[in-house]
Amino acid sequence: MGESVAEATLTSWLKEVGDTIEMDEAVFEIATDKVDSEVPSEVDGVLIERLFNVDDIIKVGDTVAVIEINGAANDALESELMTNDMPDVSEEVMASVTETVEVAKDTVSVPTQDFGSTERFYSPLVKNIARQEGISATELDGINGTGNEGRVTKADILAYVATRQSSGISMVHDTVEKQEPQVVEEVEMPVIDKPQATRVVASGGDEVIEMTRMGKLIAKHMVDSVSTSAHVQSFIEVDVTNIVKWRNKMKDSFFKSEGEKLTFTPIFMEAVAKALKKYPMMNISVDGDTVIKKKNINIGMAAALPDGNLIVPVIKNADQLNLVGMAKVVNDLAERSRSNQLKPDEIQDGTYTVTNIGTFGSVFGTPIINQPQAGILALGAIRKIPAVIETSEGDFIGIRSKMYISHSYDHRVVNGALGSMFAKTIADYLEAWDVNREV
Repeated sequence: MGESVAEATLTSWLKEVGDTIEMDEAVFEIATDKVDSEVPSEVDGVLIERLFNVDDIIKVGDTVAVIEINGAANDALESELMTNDMPDVSEEVMASVTETVEVAKDTVSVPTQDFGSTERFYSPLVKNIARQEGISATELDGINGTGNEGRVTKADILAYVATRQSSGISMVHDTVEKQEPQVVEEVEMPVIDKPQATRVVASGGDEVIEMTRMGKLIAKHMVDSVSTSAHVQSFIEVDVTNIVKWRNKMKDSFFKSEGEKLTFTPIFMEAVAKALKKYPMMNISVDGDTVIKKKNINIGMAAALPDGNLIVPVIKNADQLNLVGMAKVVNDLAERSRSNQLKPDEIQDGTYTVTNIGTFGSVFGTPIINQPQAGILALGAIRKIPAVIETSEGDFIGIRSKMYISHSYDHRVVNGALGSMFAKTIADYLEAWDVNREV
């Protein structure tokens, strides 16, 4: 999961106890903050035990499941049933159990579809769904993929399965008859009182919408941040007329030479990286009564998702990138954020965050600090406004491209002087942009 990942939430099991599992086939799915990932098996075998339930928090290094690699699951079941530690039961019951095990051996075994002959790449999750639904390799190759490079995604194959079912194509299902378990003893669990939040009553015409898992995580993270840090803000108006002119002049040639779009974001990220280099006490985290000054400058880049949620991929060692390198990283992370292709380690280890609220027309804002960082910068919308221009021949009114940058910082460890000087340094760098600069 990467060195920085300490725990994850188990979001779904892809295999049931008794299922046969192939090496590299996904067994369960996890979520770390805002990224979902499949966890594949490292061996061929049979799943005989699941040690965590859905929504449980798992620490890195925990044993999540037990897979038997020597012998079939049914043999293990029979051996367990016949163990000498079993309580005394009648011969009739033992005979019935033995017969049930033998029936299970004959009926559970289902031919496993082999996708090794296809040259097309499929994720373990997609292959697992195909096996469960009886989809052949040839049939799978015919599905149009909407993923990166035409790959078949989970949504693609589920949509195909739904269409397949509605069209009347027969599906392959296991028909193992299960016996109802007998309840030996019913234990009443103690009820633990939990603090109740204020209830909001919905009237007849109101629509009740369940928060998404990501929405719940973001909500908790924001509340925790406000209750942890003493938030204070500084706002500075920045004249970015030279940057706007330079980008308009360079964006076409930049795309031809680098194959990348030149947006304003990498320019702003370059300015933030330089400011963090100049003021390393903004590149910090608080740990109790101590301050940790970070060695690396890793800038988080808040990105909006199609469902309205946010995710913050991290530009690692941002101060070591030139503008071309910064543009490539920014574009790559933004694209993979929107398609849910980020890896867990790519949203970890941020030391400072930048959010571009100007994308949605906001002039300035008061962003909440992304814990455990000490600051976050919001970039407002760039607007053409009349402004006073000072020259050696006197002052006059002209049309300039301006924007506000809003700096939120943790007043426990960052005073107003440092917070304001940091923002002013970013503004000075942007206003001094050389219109004749080469990329």
